[in-house]
Amino acid sequence: MQAADTAILTRDMVTALARALHAELIETHISWVLLAGDTAWKIKKPVTLPFVDYGTLELRRRFCEEELRLNRRLAPSLYLGVTRITGTSSAPVLDGPGAVLEYAVRMRRFPPGALFSEQLSAGTLGGKDVDQLASLIVEFQRRSPIAVGAHGFARTEDRRRVALAALEGARPVASPAEQALLQDWLEAGAAALVPLWNTRRESAAVREGHGDLHLDNVVSLDGGVAAFDCIEFEPTLRWIDVLDDMAFAVMDFSARGRSDFAFQLLNQWLDLTGDHSALPALRFSVVYRALVRAQVEHLRRPDNTDTARRYLETALSWMRPGQPKLCITHGLPGSGKTFASQGLLQREGAIRLRSDVERKRLAGLGMLADSREMGLDLYGADATASTYGQLLSLARAVLQAGYPVILDAAFLLREERLRALALARELDVPFSIIHCEAPTPVLRDRLLARRGDASEADATVLKRLQAVAEPLSGKELGFVVAAAPVH
Repeated sequence: MQAADTAILTRDMVTALARALHAELIETHISWVLLAGDTAWKIKKPVTLPFVDYGTLELRRRFCEEELRLNRRLAPSLYLGVTRITGTSSAPVLDGPGAVLEYAVRMRRFPPGALFSEQLSAGTLGGKDVDQLASLIVEFQRRSPIAVGAHGFARTEDRRRVALAALEGARPVASPAEQALLQDWLEAGAAALVPLWNTRRESAAVREGHGDLHLDNVVSLDGGVAAFDCIEFEPTLRWIDVLDDMAFAVMDFSARGRSDFAFQLLNQWLDLTGDHSALPALRFSVVYRALVRAQVEHLRRPDNTDTARRYLETALSWMRPGQPKLCITHGLPGSGKTFASQGLLQREGAIRLRSDVERKRLAGLGMLADSREMGLDLYGADATASTYGQLLSLARAVLQAGYPVILDAAFLLREERLRALALARELDVPFSIIHCEAPTPVLRDRLLARRGDASEADATVLKRLQAVAEPLSGKELGFVVAAAPVH
């Protein structure tokens, strides 16, 4: 039987099954999904495409089982099993006797409006949801298997090839000038990133990830966040650099007009992982992922290019060089530095480096660990000097990667501020200060009320810092661009 005949018969069978189940039928370019009651069944189309081969029943069975295995890593409560479809093409049944006509992945159905993409459109997605997604990604990546050299995944030549293949798939929605611009940029970027990509392959950055982490595949579920529908059909598309999975979600937030959430997600991921060395590769990852989505959207709706064009334009926008600048905060603990810097990083598309986070990382602690329970004093002179040294070192690398940087730290000593200014002048980038202040009783109340924050500053630390704080000089006041209101 020809592939075209198989596809027609399978489509007729799926339609008959949908009627029998009184199910809603949704079609994508590589699958059908039936929704009935609290259950969903996903049936793979018998297609053979450049990036997927579902051409035989045995392949579709194997990939259903693989989809179940892989997606239970991130959404165990969603994926229930693999169902056999038996009976006849005109009267199919689920798990009945007789020969198997087809296989389906059986899933728990989640309620309408639960997808991140839907919540974003409805205006109901919040910053806490974004932070939950970052935590989900980080915990998943920490426990994911690491690719060893023999696997050959994420090789530099392959990364160039798949990016150019994505561009080829997006060509129908790009002008000749855009095609040429993107190709030149991808070629140049791939060549420049060879050393970094090789270093990351050798340092456990390539792991078995998700591979398709856009916002239509992220859902609010059971009071948390889950991700589903990962790439099961091609291992090279999921054995990727950890940056690439995270960059997919960053790209999709950006494409949907929420760069504030894109940079909130990115910064939370960086705070949790400390993987700032990946940033020179971020733009390439985002551009590649945007081209992937442009290609997919064109395949889904060849007669309506609006969504595909939106992703193509996202790729073009991320190609543009960044505008690095350095901003520091100034103020005592509790004065609102992190709150002010959060708003700025979302508006500016900046990378924030927090002293509270990096101080703990230097001590080998997670950002929410309690150092006092371990008998450590992370606010002493030596620890503070090491922390500021680390902040400036990281800031240099991030600025050189082309991103604005916010140093979220007290910067109470003039020497600390002068070193930051000297770095900005050395790299020839604009410099500014966010000055934050509040009355001492307000500072104390805020410190007492803190929960679930990286900072461990208390009233004792506050008193110690008040004693050594050096006010901004007249010249430094000229760099102040924002100030938190006094309460």
